[in-house]
Amino acid sequence: MSGVIQGFGVIGAIVLVGYLLGRTGALGDNAREVLTRISFYVGTPALLLQMLSESDVTVLFSTPLLVTALSTFAAAGLFVLVGLWRRWNIRRTTIGALCSSYVNAGNLGIPIAVYVLRDASLVAPVMLFQLLVMTPIGLTVIDTAREGGSDSVLGRVLAPFRNPIVICSLLGVGLSLTGTRIPGPVAEPLTLLGHLSVPTVLLAFGISLCGSTLPAGGAERWPVLVSVGVKSFAHPVIAYAIGAGLFGMTGAPLFAAVVISALPAAQNLFVYASRYNVGVRLARESILLSTVLSVPVLFTVTALLG
Repeated sequence: MSGVIQGFGVIGAIVLVGYLLGRTGALGDNAREVLTRISFYVGTPALLLQMLSESDVTVLFSTPLLVTALSTFAAAGLFVLVGLWRRWNIRRTTIGALCSSYVNAGNLGIPIAVYVLRDASLVAPVMLFQLLVMTPIGLTVIDTAREGGSDSVLGRVLAPFRNPIVICSLLGVGLSLTGTRIPGPVAEPLTLLGHLSVPTVLLAFGISLCGSTLPAGGAERWPVLVSVGVKSFAHPVIAYAIGAGLFGMTGAPLFAAVVISALPAAQNLFVYASRYNVGVRLARESILLSTVLSVPVLFTVTALLG
């Protein structure tokens, strides 16, 4: 389980630096907003463009990924059903649904895949699925459900295609499908800019913890608890039920599917929430609590199926 410890250690160290920067005020009052905008408009688009252009998108068509996709939609659907029942705002419900199903396949998924599953390639299809399917769906709903906007119906339909993350994802897929490589003089600055994505998110996340109330308190208590409950407990159970019951998976493939579904909510969801100024606290606390809970959950899954 050294992969679990290593993954959490890396994330925790950078979040702690962000928290200390927030406590000291070294970056000013608008540091969180600036960092999240850098990640949303620069770092993440550059990272996705380069990563997707070099990936084999045909891995999206496989049985293990189908299990992941079905369990992801089921987990998100559970939160949506609760949101409809409780009559929560559509945009906030979308953030909560993403936090209930969108796993941290990059920062935690890669080291865990290397040290626990012994195969780093297992997280690649999951990352592609989330980037090419879940992210565009989520951001499209948030964009089109925006209240008080002056856009026409056509403008709202086209809104996602003005999103730098969606644009660079689609461009990266196009380059991959055509076998086109990004020229060296362009790839090198893209690599440097892409390196901004993860640290800026984690630093902004750490800064956001300064002065915040205890997790799962106040008006966001129930959305946070539902999101964390679905992500930490329901999602792995659903993945197991679909993999073993529907597809007859056993052994290492089933173990990998459940481990990946047990990963906590991804930090980039905090960037999306901050960018659209919706469900910011819901995203922050869901990520924090699901990350903490994922430690015993991953140990349990490993003990039962590993």
